[in-house]
Amino acid sequence: MNGTLNKVILIGHLGEDVKMHYFEGGNCIGRFPLATNEVYINKSTNEKITSTEWHNVVVRNKAAEICEKYLSKGDKIYVEGRIKSRQWQAEDGTTKYTTEIQATEFTFLNTKKDSENLKSTPEAPKNTNFDNAIENDLPF
Repeated sequence: MNGTLNKVILIGHLGEDVKMHYFEGGNCIGRFPLATNEVYINKSTNEKITSTEWHNVVVRNKAAEICEKYLSKGDKIYVEGRIKSRQWQAEDGTTKYTTEIQATEFTFLNTKKDSENLKSTPEAPKNTNFDNAIENDLPF
């Protein structure tokens, strides 16, 4: 091991639906913002403060298609991945920068679709993990 590690673990809520981008050759990526919250009490005012941090999550190929199919704004997800920074030239010639989370594993913690299923089917699962299906290209 070279003595370094780039690993991120997040649990948060989607800020938007998954946005897909398709490439020639059949590859694709999905992107979505993920909100994580920190809640604390301001000791001087006893006010409850919620601080939200936004993370740009990127998923690729089969994982992206699964996220697009099952996730929507507000859903809660567990994500593991690595931090990746990149830059590009905008149309106006300025250099733009972004930092993203390149997801390698994820677990759906709750989705709006789960909530709808629970109303009609009491035994519907609350947690959904597609990691094994992605790795082995299994049907759901």
